[in-house]
Amino acid sequence: MRIKRLVMIFSSLIILFLLCPAFSSGQTGEPKVVFKELEWNFGRIKQGEVVSHEFTFRNEGTAPLEVTRVSTSCGCAAALVSQKEIAPGGEGHIKVTFDSRGYSGKVLKYIYFDSNDPKKPQVELTVSAEVETGPSARLELDRQNLDLGVFLEGEESSGRLLIKNSGQLELKIEMEGPDFSFLVKNQPVTFPYRLPAGKSVEFEIKLPARAGRTGLIRDYILVKSNDPAAPAMSVFISRYIISKDELKKLFERYKQVINTKSP
Repeated sequence: MRIKRLVMIFSSLIILFLLCPAFSSGQTGEPKVVFKELEWNFGRIKQGEVVSHEFTFRNEGTAPLEVTRVSTSCGCAAALVSQKEIAPGGEGHIKVTFDSRGYSGKVLKYIYFDSNDPKKPQVELTVSAEVETGPSARLELDRQNLDLGVFLEGEESSGRLLIKNSGQLELKIEMEGPDFSFLVKNQPVTFPYRLPAGKSVEFEIKLPARAGRTGLIRDYILVKSNDPAAPAMSVFISRYIISKDELKKLFERYKQVINTKSP
């Protein structure tokens, strides 16, 4: 009787082992995220328009799917997930909103979906659009970093910045900088400066001498305009100010090199 009972228990364990793979392998299941689509094209939209799309995903695994993070490649796109945990067989949604202000032409943005899916810990989604703009002014700078070089302490420094209007309408320019002077063709500028479509202008930027300040000095100017795609742009300016004592030491150190006549 005892042997018969042991055989029945042993048979039940074998059946349980065969019918329950998770039990036989020691696993408790795992989540599996599957998206209905990985990309979405908004098509042609007007500049300034705000558009949205909802991505749908399912948990086709055997354990709860936990959404750990949803992020975007820039602040112009926002992504919100419907819920942080999805049961097996359940469905979730991510609402993506794109603000087209300041953009033109083809635009591509990325959304990153992080979860506890061991095979796909991160899924990359994309949204794209063709942003249409009407006639406008268009600001173009020849550079956004000006290295003016080396100047003596107490000496005024200056640099040049070329601005082009590549748009179809008149460009209105404003410049802001601490104690800076702005000139065009050696004449002081009155802002707003008006630049016709298709034309360029070179600004001379004069920086005042600053007593007691030596070494590397960094400043910036803010260029504002009526360009809807770039209403404000920063231009960073760097210069190295050397004192008279430092200049004397350098001259003493390298005077033989300076006085050496080239063959």
